[in-house]
Amino acid sequence: MVPPLMLKTAANPGGLPIEVFDGIRIRKGCLADRLQFYRDLASGPFFGANRPGAKVSQGMIDSFWLQGMQAGHKGTFDCLEAFSETDFTEDLERCVVPTLILHGDDDQIVPIGAAALSSSKLVENATLKIYPGAPHGLAYTHKDQLNADLLTFLET
Repeated sequence: MVPPLMLKTAANPGGLPIEVFDGIRIRKGCLADRLQFYRDLASGPFFGANRPGAKVSQGMIDSFWLQGMQAGHKGTFDCLEAFSETDFTEDLERCVVPTLILHGDDDQIVPIGAAALSSSKLVENATLKIYPGAPHGLAYTHKDQLNADLLTFLET
């Protein structure tokens, strides 16, 4: 989840500076060597593989890389801009349906404070569930917990 806004602006002083997104780990890395960019992202921060004791399989890394390679280069590059610079605040404020917001507190891609914590305050009927130690790729790393939480939410 990236909303409401990742980028640091006058209205969002807690966001990340544009240099973070333009830097070697994101835009420059994607342009310089797209193949290695996706491998490094998966074997590093996306699944938390760069954390001591992390158990991220080679299959998980390879699957992420393959998905990145199947997507068009322009589309994935443009996604970086949308991911970092789009302000979803007004959209979130209009949301009135029950909404489950899930986020790992060790997400190195999208900081929890800039996304889930802020979003849960903007969405009128939000339920926030924080996964201790979970990375951005928690749909892979915490899939059993995620599925149970989704079923519980849908049953309420």
